Amino acid sequence: MWADNVTDKDFLGFDVHADLIKELLCDESLLPITIGLFGDWGSGKSSILETLKNKIDDPDNGTVCLYFNGWIFEGYDDAKAALLESIIKEFEDSKKFGEGLKENIGKLINSVDWMRAVGYGFKNIAVPVVSAYLTGGASLIPQLAQGLTSAAEKPEELLGKIKNGEAESFIKQFITTPEKEKEISSIREFRNDFEELIENSKINKLVILVDDLDRCTPDRIVDNLEAIKLFLNVKNTAFVIGADPRIVRHAIEYRYNNQSFNSPDENKNDRIVNDYLEKLIQIPYNLPKLSDSEVETYITLLFCERDLDSNAFQKVINAFKLFKIKDRYSVFDYSNIQIVLDESELQQLSKSVSLISKLSPIITESLYGNPRQIKRFLNTFMLRKKLAKVANIDDFKDDILAKLMVLEYAELKLFEQLYKWQISQKGKPKELIEIENICEDKTKATSALNENYKLWNNYKVINWVKVAPKLSDFDLRDYFWLSRDKLSAIQSNTLVPPFIKSLLLKLEEELPGKLTKNIITEELIPLSSTEKELFFTLLSQQIISEPEKKRLYDIFNYSMDENINECIDIYINTISKIGRLVPPSIVESLKRFDNIPAINKILTKFNPSKKK
Repeated sequence: MWADNVTDKDFLGFDVHADLIKELLCDESLLPITIGLFGDWGSGKSSILETLKNKIDDPDNGTVCLYFNGWIFEGYDDAKAALLESIIKEFEDSKKFGEGLKENIGKLINSVDWMRAVGYGFKNIAVPVVSAYLTGGASLIPQLAQGLTSAAEKPEELLGKIKNGEAESFIKQFITTPEKEKEISSIREFRNDFEELIENSKINKLVILVDDLDRCTPDRIVDNLEAIKLFLNVKNTAFVIGADPRIVRHAIEYRYNNQSFNSPDENKNDRIVNDYLEKLIQIPYNLPKLSDSEVETYITLLFCERDLDSNAFQKVINAFKLFKIKDRYSVFDYSNIQIVLDESELQQLSKSVSLISKLSPIITESLYGNPRQIKRFLNTFMLRKKLAKVANIDDFKDDILAKLMVLEYAELKLFEQLYKWQISQKGKPKELIEIENICEDKTKATSALNENYKLWNNYKVINWVKVAPKLSDFDLRDYFWLSRDKLSAIQSNTLVPPFIKSLLLKLEEELPGKLTKNIITEELIPLSSTEKELFFTLLSQQIISEPEKKRLYDIFNYSMDENINECIDIYINTISKIGRLVPPSIVESLKRFDNIPAINKILTKFNPSKKK
């Protein structure tokens, strides 16, 4: 098994990306600069940022690199203030910045406190705290204490204005005093104060790495981006932001979902998002997906890391680095490893050699060159392989399980369809034989599949069918038995991206209908078809385990209202599985979808007298 953690070991030849960004950061003429390191979830951004930090952090020569993880501060009161404060605190806590910075740091900390109280606090701190204070339930935060002394004599007036939505303008008049204005730097002065801090420190370049923005909620993503904007054009500073650009774009649209974004002109909407990002990020750098040769190399090195002792593994890594210098396009495989290891070391790897050769072509064809997906796939595979051993499954074949798992992860609907076919045909469905025969001739496969197997008419699926082994030669029942958790928990817990789980958690809250639809429109609809299927499969599992929880059904209903086709079959199957456990109010809510034949059929089961 492999830990799904950030690593400074470069199994992917990604040093080249870190070196390129380092070159940009070392060019004094480009500073100040903000670089966007863009890539899909799990594409290796965090590992590159870790490598970059190790390469450029050099306080003795005046370059300091700070790392900020946006997701860690997800639960804090104000993400913007959390980022600013964590950066400033670094100057307070570390001697590498020099002495005599106490006054500069104090001014900036006060500014951040002020931003937290004023910018975020009116809506989320000031108003509820004032309300609680005036009813005897809380003490005041310092910024409000002095000014509200006079207002406290009129609690009815203040509480009335709070309820009427006039709290901000009313409270503001009590917050600021001339003394406070002198003590606390305004937001407009923050940039100048920070620039002064840099000048007074002993560093000549500050590089700030921002990671995991794409794990945050849309509001938190934009809060962090807004915080970064405060540092723009500060001399001798640079930001490198690692994120999935799709998630960032959706977050910007979500935050600024005003009349501009409600325009039917999609090009106009895109221009607004593009303008925002272009003003914030001077240089976008898109991380490429792994090539086929890189995927096979990555799998080989993962098994070497697992099986070899530290000395033998270091030999492999050294050989890999030399190999990449000479040939960056070919596979670094077992033939290269044999040259640098002795017999006893090769013996450590012997059990995995055949497995690597079986898994590599299957994974290469189907998992879209994403390092995290590959690692999680391998972890789930190894777990099921152990289950096969415990269950004493005879004549078990690794490559059969791996090939089925690829279909399970990449094409969930087809996996379920194949399961249904084989369960009624003793593990050897005739449909699979026909599909394999059709795909033998790739030039005719597209038209032939359209006749009876339209869902299978996809070039990735056709390539999956063609890759060895042929599944129709084997009884698939034992392999589906091993995968019956997707049939549940392993799939949802190990292969579903965190942002899909976070989205489901967000939608599970009892939100107003309009807000629920906004979240579905802004965050669920833009996902890929596969990601939507993973989301609805996870939702289905929740309903099966908690059939009385009405909110879960509501998410399906709202999604059907928004014409998300990926949810329909999964919802119908879910309702069918739990039958009479479906709450009566949910049965009633389904009636608005009775134009869908399968829904109408379910309604008839609940009400046999119903005719349609």
